[in-house]
Amino acid sequence: MIKLSVAPMMDWTDRHCRYFHRLISPNALLYTEMVTTGALIHGDNERFLRFDNAEHPIALQLGGSDAVDLATCAKMGEDNGYDEINLNCGCPSDRVQKGKIGAILMKEPDTVAKAIEAMIKAVKIPVTIKCRIGIDEHDSYEFLNTFVETVQDAGCETFIIHARKAWLQGLSPKENRTVPEINYKRVGAIKAAHPKLNIAVNGDIKTVADVQGHLETLDSAMLGREAYQNPYILAGLEKAIFDNTNTMERIDIARAMVPYIERQMADFKTPVKSITRHMVGLFQGLPGAKKWRQLLSTLPHEDGADSSVVEKSLSAIVS
Repeated sequence: MIKLSVAPMMDWTDRHCRYFHRLISPNALLYTEMVTTGALIHGDNERFLRFDNAEHPIALQLGGSDAVDLATCAKMGEDNGYDEINLNCGCPSDRVQKGKIGAILMKEPDTVAKAIEAMIKAVKIPVTIKCRIGIDEHDSYEFLNTFVETVQDAGCETFIIHARKAWLQGLSPKENRTVPEINYKRVGAIKAAHPKLNIAVNGDIKTVADVQGHLETLDSAMLGREAYQNPYILAGLEKAIFDNTNTMERIDIARAMVPYIERQMADFKTPVKSITRHMVGLFQGLPGAKKWRQLLSTLPHEDGADSSVVEKSLSAIVS
């Protein structure tokens, strides 16, 4: 199991974000935003599944509950070159609950097990689960362990566990990332009880030291919003976790995005702002970071904006 990953985050970890993250971290496992089975089966699956070969290793996260549909979409993912298929059992939003997607599935471990079994049969690549430590009043080690054991019996060997329970009513998705108490001990207890399983932890991981601490007892750590808001932390993790001292400098990363932007604009008519929005945190914590954010948040929105906005923004902060 890869020791470090970047979490699937709706509206954030699209293919442009992942290409950017890959320039910073050659080794972390990257995840797509959640894609529902309905979108793939009935929508423009080519658009939803598109990614650049540079993004490997990359996992496709699916949202759904119907075993047949999930198996069909897992095969689509494999056929399109993804390295892993992940089932979302952690999203608490009202919208996905109505489709029996996300955290609500933790109440139905048998449904999840049936889906996982069908997905595993459909593909040769790994099939994994991302879940919470509990939901609503089901907030105990026993509840989580029953879920894990049921899904494990269906063949799942890897669980990414967000170390907070989810409130399905009364809290927004944003509040569900901060209000419920973090409980890393419960994740550790699952690993101790099931040493042969691959267990990754997610939630409130913000520093290199945080990741190193979790890796002392767990198999992997998943970085969430910190990787988006302060993306260059991934370079520090490359050195600390993968012993990679050949990481790119921030300026070089920004300039390496220019030919990518030009290709996307030429091939897909992608607006430059759709790509540069993921880059605004690149200089987080350094002198000039505020100016970089301001320019990269305004220049790409001007009429006729193109890849030159990157160099214009760099010139304002680099002497």
